[in-house]
Amino acid sequence: MTNKAIFDQYGLIAEANRILEGADLKLDFLAALAELEDNECHRTRQFPKTRLHRVTGVEEAIYRADVNKVSGWRIHLQYKDGMLYLKDLIPGSKHDNVIKVIQSKSTRYD
Repeated sequence: MTNKAIFDQYGLIAEANRILEGADLKLDFLAALAELEDNECHRTRQFPKTRLHRVTGVEEAIYRADVNKVSGWRIHLQYKDGMLYLKDLIPGSKHDNVIKVIQSKSTRYD
C-alpha cells in the first residue's frame, strides 16, 4: 500500500525549515508529515503524534495536526481526491484563535 500524497503548493516544508527553531522541532515537523502520509493511520483513524482532527466552526473541511503538542505549532491541511494539501503552518502564539487564522488566509482554503 502506498502512502498518501502530500501537496505543498504554498511551500510550507521550506518555510518550516526556515522558521522552526532548533533541530528537535524540525524533526518533529518531519515526523508529523510522515504520520500524515501513513495510510495505516488514516485507515485506523489514529494519529498519536499529530492528533489530527477536523476544525469545527468553518464550512470547509479543514484539519489541524500538531507539529509538537508542547510547542503549540500546528499544520492546517485539507483532503481532496484522496490526497493531502498542506495549507498553513501556525505558530503556537496564534493557534488558539483558529477561525481568525483561517479567515485571514481564506484564499488558501478551498
